[in-house]
Amino acid sequence: MENQLMLWAGAMILIVVGVAGTVLPVIPAAPLMLAGMLLGAWIDDFQRIGAPSLIILTILAVAMTAIDFIAGALGAKKLGASRMAVIGATIGSILGIFAGIVGLILGPFVGAFVGEMIAQGDAYRAGKVGLATWLGMVIGTVAKVALAFVMVGIYGFAYWF
Repeated sequence: MENQLMLWAGAMILIVVGVAGTVLPVIPAAPLMLAGMLLGAWIDDFQRIGAPSLIILTILAVAMTAIDFIAGALGAKKLGASRMAVIGATIGSILGIFAGIVGLILGPFVGAFVGEMIAQGDAYRAGKVGLATWLGMVIGTVAKVALAFVMVGIYGFAYWF
């Protein structure tokens, strides 16, 4: 019984940290959430959470991971951003964590701006690229948060009903 409680605590921690990872770029949201959900299903011998639910959850986790890789780059590429802008946006996202919520919001923009300035030297263009990259990342984050809550909803529904 005590072991089972520890396992459930572990599953819930994985899910909660995964949900947090939808807005924190260095935490792999989808794999952590899916691992927690798989652990929860395993604890219950897959009685409440079966193959159909796990297949849907896996598809959603893959979609969330794809969004993670595509969103910011898609916004940047839409305006023909340089590789340096995309790298800058990624670095800005990671460094932004250390500056709190403001860093999380502005880090990708600043990083893309600096990267494009290094590559092209045109402040107007760098601003446009930074904004497009930032919008792509924001849209991607909103999509990841939505998918995370859909995953939690499916998991909860499958477990309780």
